[in-house]
Amino acid sequence: MCLLRGGQREYSFAAHQFQIPFLASEMGLQGDGDKSMESDRVVDNSNEISMQDEATHVNGFLSYRIPTSKRKAASDWVKNFQLVERKSEMNQLVNYIAKAYLNGLQVLSVWGIAGVGKSALVRNMYFDRIHRNDQLFEKYGWVDVTHPFNLRDFSRSLLLDFYSEPVQAMRIRDPTQECHKIIQDNRCLVVIDDLQSIEEWDLIQAALVSRPSRSIIIVITTEASIATHCADNEGVVFNVKGLEDKAALKLFKKQVHKQKPSSPIKDSRDEELQELILKCGGLPKVIVAVAIFLAPKTVTWMDSASSLNLKFMQELESSPEFACLQPLFGWLHSYFRTCPDFLKPCIFYLSIFPRGHRIRRRRLVRRWIAEGYARDTDKISADERGEHFFCRLLDLSIIMQKTYSVTTTFGGRRMTLCQVNSFVREYIISRQMEENLVFELGGSCTLTSQRTGRHLIILKSWDRDRIVFESIDFSRLRSLTVFGEWRPFFISDRMRLLRVLDLEDASGLKDEDVKQMMKLLCRLKYLSLRGCSEISRLPNSLGCLRQLETLDVRHTSIATMPTTITKLKKLQYLRASTTKPTEEQPIPDTAGAPKPTEKQPTPRTTVSWTSSLFCRHRQLEGVEVPTGIDKMTALHTIGVVNVDSARGRAILKEVRKLTQLRKLGVSGISRNNSKDFCLAISSHAHLESLSVRLKKDNQDCLYVTPDGYLPPKNLQSFKLYGLADKFPEWINKLDNLRKLVLEMTILTEDTINGLRDLKISILRLIAKQLPDGKLNFCVMLNGQQLRCYETVKVLEISCSSSLDVTFGSQALHNLELLKVSCCSGSGSVMKLSGLEKLSESELKEVQIKGSHDDKLKKDVEEQLGRHQKKPVLKME
Repeated sequence: MCLLRGGQREYSFAAHQFQIPFLASEMGLQGDGDKSMESDRVVDNSNEISMQDEATHVNGFLSYRIPTSKRKAASDWVKNFQLVERKSEMNQLVNYIAKAYLNGLQVLSVWGIAGVGKSALVRNMYFDRIHRNDQLFEKYGWVDVTHPFNLRDFSRSLLLDFYSEPVQAMRIRDPTQECHKIIQDNRCLVVIDDLQSIEEWDLIQAALVSRPSRSIIIVITTEASIATHCADNEGVVFNVKGLEDKAALKLFKKQVHKQKPSSPIKDSRDEELQELILKCGGLPKVIVAVAIFLAPKTVTWMDSASSLNLKFMQELESSPEFACLQPLFGWLHSYFRTCPDFLKPCIFYLSIFPRGHRIRRRRLVRRWIAEGYARDTDKISADERGEHFFCRLLDLSIIMQKTYSVTTTFGGRRMTLCQVNSFVREYIISRQMEENLVFELGGSCTLTSQRTGRHLIILKSWDRDRIVFESIDFSRLRSLTVFGEWRPFFISDRMRLLRVLDLEDASGLKDEDVKQMMKLLCRLKYLSLRGCSEISRLPNSLGCLRQLETLDVRHTSIATMPTTITKLKKLQYLRASTTKPTEEQPIPDTAGAPKPTEKQPTPRTTVSWTSSLFCRHRQLEGVEVPTGIDKMTALHTIGVVNVDSARGRAILKEVRKLTQLRKLGVSGISRNNSKDFCLAISSHAHLESLSVRLKKDNQDCLYVTPDGYLPPKNLQSFKLYGLADKFPEWINKLDNLRKLVLEMTILTEDTINGLRDLKISILRLIAKQLPDGKLNFCVMLNGQQLRCYETVKVLEISCSSSLDVTFGSQALHNLELLKVSCCSGSGSVMKLSGLEKLSESELKEVQIKGSHDDKLKKDVEEQLGRHQKKPVLKME
């Protein structure tokens, strides 16, 4: 039993009350739920349900038992509905409530896009507690916010839900005050659904919420900003995401079976049907509606599915069969109608990327800047403004994080990869046709004079018909994006207004093609050849692109930049390297996803997050740049620069003059140039991200720093590759560091212990070998475990030898994600111990890749089963 204090009151509860005895999946309600689950529930509530409501006087106000009608509703829900593929979310929601109670927090929030099933998830938990006669709460209230908002009407609705009699019959003159008293003097679970503004919450909070209190209030909303404002802290803000592809298909088939058990659809593997389900964007409301529409069809179901797929948004929005989706469309219409004008172009721009395509955040933001959607102001830069726009769309679930891919910002984290919600993407496409903004070439196109617009997309599936291409009107074209094979005729002298040329991961591109681009497209602001491995050099005519702001040639074969690059005075963002993507890439979320098709290109830059230097061959990482870069004063991002050359020291001295740098990557650091490097970065006021690769056999060159060296005080991300068995001590002086990546030959216990007090959020350790193959996250002093690694939320461990990791009970209390990789050959051993001891952590997911067997899987599953947060295990 735990004893907690609420103001001047003391109360206790059993810790097991936080555990829901069954964890039916969620999202998409299934009638006539699995009867076998009833044995795990407290189902004999006949005495409780038949009890008459009784009123008593407590502290001068009327107090009622839970109304019979509410118990009946809870019982019906439990018996007749089940939620599909939401076991993890159910666990998380229960844990959020537990966290709020244990920390004396009163308000938590649940947010997500309309139709994602937020209310269903919360209602499942809400009714389950009533049905089980949970002693944690005495009273339950659920209120749907009506609009326009009226506080008195809101209070009256909540009061009606608390009691079984009409408010008028109870002669309560002030429903708001009565609600306040009930919430203050009872252990209540109150759910406020469909809150739409911060102003609404401020009125509710001022009138009804008093602190301290033993009640828990759950606010459900569609916007992250509202959810964050309402919750007592960010630790109790729960984001409900759409179903993954596999779960969406499962929900669809279950709903079809419920509607018509004999339907042939439930066993179908039709690709067009799968594409139709993917268009639903993981929104259970839409998936269920489509299933109900198709289930009655027999012989004609394939034609119906094909027709719906072809006119997806038009049918869903206007057909009477989909009337249940009108509230969802109402939310979309309302948002787009009231959306700020400066944000609308950013939203419509998202349709440039194919459905399911993983988009790098920086790629999107830099393109927005080149298009003029994000501009400098007297208070904020265009880059910062673009990042702000990205966060706005993330808060609305228009874009979403599909994989656990994060980087750092001061005071927090942000994702590196995102996807556009497929349903929202279809909605955007249906709207933008009116303005003729985006047009694409895919499949086998017929000749037409109507192809014109500002943004052209060439899909991998297009048959590359030159006649069709040359019939296009390019007079308004601002951007060209190519997926798949490149053809030389894609560049035309009629593209005079082209600002963005994005060829990331295109195949077949040659040096001569690049030379032609420089000749014809002199107004470019954005040029990306990222992933075009056949490109080995850039022509001197690069210097003619005087408007160029972004140049990305990472993962190409370019080893040297032309001298004319120094003429690009407006260049802000220069990314270049000759390496293949390795550990910096997040693990792809491929579970249950369909194989890549023409409509779902798989970018070659999205690969496994594990493979370290020791697991595969790597080429030289940096590129050489000419002297004179100190004149490129607009640069805020540059890397990776190879300084292992005759002019390397001179380049480092010029880097010192680039005072606006925020991100820097260098390779080839050695004893010969380490002093120049240290002085180059010393006291760089704006530097936030630094990546350094040491030259071979120079592992110790940064252990000693020159006189006058001051580490960059605002550095948030530091990646250091090529160490021996320890790291430079000055890392501990980086007070604002949030992400640390260390690649070492040998990772010792002393090294691990030296990191224990760093206030970092992301820690990535890459080692060739470990002493005895063991790694211990447990620091002992006088026989007692010390609290350590307290701020780490993401821990990644990659080793090319046997790996035996142990976790102590006082370590990693804020850990959310654990990634472990062992890339050694046969006979290697991977072992994880003490995962259940991370019970105080926020662990949500464990990812394991490399050498493992069924025994390891079973062992890890057993440990995670004993963890109170029930983390998800993913193995590859």
